[in-house]
Amino acid sequence: MMQTSANLNVMVKAARKAGRSLMKDFQEVENLQVSVKGAGDFVTKADIAAEKIIKDELLQARPTYGWIGEESGEIEGTDPTRRWIVDPLDGTTNFLHGLPHWSVSIALEHKGQVVAGVVHDPIKNELFFAEKGSGAWMNETRLRVSGRNRMIEAVFATGLPFAGRADLPASLRDLGRLLPVCAGVRQSGSAALDLSYVAAGRFDGFWERRLNVWDLAAGLIILREAGGLASPIDKSCDILGDGEIICSNEPLYETFLAAIRNAM
Repeated sequence: MMQTSANLNVMVKAARKAGRSLMKDFQEVENLQVSVKGAGDFVTKADIAAEKIIKDELLQARPTYGWIGEESGEIEGTDPTRRWIVDPLDGTTNFLHGLPHWSVSIALEHKGQVVAGVVHDPIKNELFFAEKGSGAWMNETRLRVSGRNRMIEAVFATGLPFAGRADLPASLRDLGRLLPVCAGVRQSGSAALDLSYVAAGRFDGFWERRLNVWDLAAGLIILREAGGLASPIDKSCDILGDGEIICSNEPLYETFLAAIRNAM
């Protein structure tokens, strides 16, 4: 088991605490599904409450660090080199529909580089985490990307555009090229878990456009520390800055990259 740093311990504690709060709310959502009003307003409150828990924990432990979170925007820290990047509920639509696949995502950035990440799935009691140079872990287990080297045996994950988003044609072209040559494509609804699942060898690769920095930051370091390779889909872009990613294990990387990039 890796020796975790004080910072990572703070992140894990915050993620678990937020996870407990969300679990209580999730049980309530399942009851709200049948109501006329629906669960939407309630889930927004659950999301904001989870972010407040994480913010209080992290900023109490490290008051000088900066912060960027999905719900509460950005805070400049007195230490300009360090920043927390937080998504309190990645997979909100799943949560809203009572689907048990969502996560809490917390990353720490130092001088523009993500140096630690935690992705917590309270439903399955799986905590994925990594620190730069120390490998990636899920609970007590060391993570490695899959060893598959044939596209026809590989399963990929993506997020499909919804509600008329402009990247729908690109995603359909991607699928048109990829589906005939692989073992399947999954859309799980949580990018943080998709990246963690590639790290764990459950998925062989993942790609998606138009993500936010808090969707990607923690999962990206977990993926890389498990031996995964990652690039922006468009060579001229930046993964975290532009919110797009394609990643996989090493044997499939060039072929997967070519399939998606040719679809652009």
